[in-house]
Amino acid sequence: MSKRILVTGGAGFLGSNLIDLLIARGDEVVCVDNYYTGRSENIAHLLSHDRFTFIEHDIIAPLTVDGELDQIYNLACPASPPHYQRDPIFTMKTSVYGSINMLQLAVDKGARILQASTSEVYGDPHVHPQPEGYWGNVNTIGIRSCYDEGKRAAESLFFDFARQFGTEIKIMRIFNTYGPRMDPADGRVVSNFIVQALQGEDITIYGDGSQTRSFCYVDDLIAGMVSLMDSPSEITGPINIGNPGEFTVLELAHKVIDMTGSSSKITLLPLPQDDPQQRKPDLTKANSELGWSPKVPLESGLEPTIAYFAQQISG
Repeated sequence: MSKRILVTGGAGFLGSNLIDLLIARGDEVVCVDNYYTGRSENIAHLLSHDRFTFIEHDIIAPLTVDGELDQIYNLACPASPPHYQRDPIFTMKTSVYGSINMLQLAVDKGARILQASTSEVYGDPHVHPQPEGYWGNVNTIGIRSCYDEGKRAAESLFFDFARQFGTEIKIMRIFNTYGPRMDPADGRVVSNFIVQALQGEDITIYGDGSQTRSFCYVDDLIAGMVSLMDSPSEITGPINIGNPGEFTVLELAHKVIDMTGSSSKITLLPLPQDDPQQRKPDLTKANSELGWSPKVPLESGLEPTIAYFAQQISG
């Protein structure tokens, strides 16, 4: 049966792709976004849809929604280092105040709620790959801590609401995700490399490029997110959602250069503080509890992503 679902951060990269899937399967969606990093063009095609409603709102403030809600996806939060470090106090407020406000809304509506957490809760990990039981290695006072610690606090709040009020919660830890509707200027490694390659600029790598990342295509990520939300109530997470294919940043740069036919050269710059050396999800729980695993290899996902950025650059 169709559901009435609220998505915070719905005009963002992940949120808008999620909403497309929910609308396509017959749900009614209430999209909430303050356009801090979300973009109106991501949801422009939905504005006239009779099962789509947009509310411009910052979830740092309490939100009132008329009518019933069955589910809430809490995706609102700046997610790339340039964006979340631009106003770190705002970032922390979004994770903490925003989570409290959305959890209270879930209590009021009797709705199930999913928190989009992050692999950043593992910090610069000493365990590889990272299982959900690993508590992480996070610098609590570093320049990334507004995001890392904000997301860790949000996870704590979700379990506190579950224990105190019986709220039905789901927590997913998102690993590096890429695909169409990424902001070309968001500062993440995939978007940076593709935009630089398409424009014939030097590709900038921070450090020596030996650090590793695991890149998940957006369609796979959204399928995992919905699978977790719709799973039995006893499955709360946290559950890692990502792709276990591990590449060095240097390998990604060469792959992007090859696929774009670019003449770009590679430039090495100093590594930022607390930048993780390794990042790869342990997907044992996702496989066993959700029956989910990613299907799109990196090359297959980069093709539509490069095409999207080429269209964005050309205007």
